[in-house]
Amino acid sequence: MQENLSLYHVFYVVGKTGNISKAAKELFISQPAVSRAVQKLEASLNVSLFKRNSRGVILTPAGELLFQKLKGAFSLISEGEELLLHSRSHSVPHLRLGTSSTLCRYVLLSYLKPYISSHPQVRVNISCQSTYQTLQLLDEDKLDLGLIGRPGKLQGYYFYPLLHINDTFVATKQYLKNQQELYSGGSLYQTATFMMLDEKNITRQTIDARLKEHRIELNHILEVTSMDLLIQFAVIGLGIAGVVRQFVETELHEGTLVEVPVGFAFPDREIGFVCRKGDERLPLLRSFFSPSEV
Repeated sequence: MQENLSLYHVFYVVGKTGNISKAAKELFISQPAVSRAVQKLEASLNVSLFKRNSRGVILTPAGELLFQKLKGAFSLISEGEELLLHSRSHSVPHLRLGTSSTLCRYVLLSYLKPYISSHPQVRVNISCQSTYQTLQLLDEDKLDLGLIGRPGKLQGYYFYPLLHINDTFVATKQYLKNQQELYSGGSLYQTATFMMLDEKNITRQTIDARLKEHRIELNHILEVTSMDLLIQFAVIGLGIAGVVRQFVETELHEGTLVEVPVGFAFPDREIGFVCRKGDERLPLLRSFFSPSEV
């Protein structure tokens, strides 16, 4: 049997794909080599394993019987390999970090660079999702650390504030001028296109709450998937974007964008690292909560 192991593997891949050409690509060998291997196995077992059809090959009853047995055998081999890889990965320090794509882009990178430099042995995995999803994954022990905008209630977590941010509306001067010329005397809330993040995002929720507090309804809302796109869409004059002021400081300084006066201010919000209470003392996380150690 030992000399037939490679033949069994070729047979299994052909049976799985149902096609000699596809099997050859998966095995990285030529089609004639695949055909010869199947023929050699059939001769060794003295049985026909495949029959041809218009789409490729199909298993004979004997071939189906052998295929099912090999399927279980190769599945066990794969499980063994995964177990070995999993056990080996436990010897490598592993940090699971979650944040939103916006905070990853504008905040996390500046903290992650020195951390990686001082902890080259740590394998870092990053997943991007909303603040509430990040907190849920922390609860489920699927993350070790989160970078979030602090929500209203935060119990059972250790939160380390990094910076304060606030929201604003921005647009190009030309867009605002066009709106004034097209809808002279009209309210921007009724005539302009307001570009916002989706309703699960804290920035969007903060803006919506402030507008509701002032009994303001927007007639035209365009939902955008990321802060970067919001900013770029505003820059090309597509509408008025609800963004974090600190993330458009360059555009505001250069005059590419201007703040849209709304008659009220948005509240300050905190951005910071978060973990389950007690975990802040873990060696892998301590540097994030004590930047001087990074």
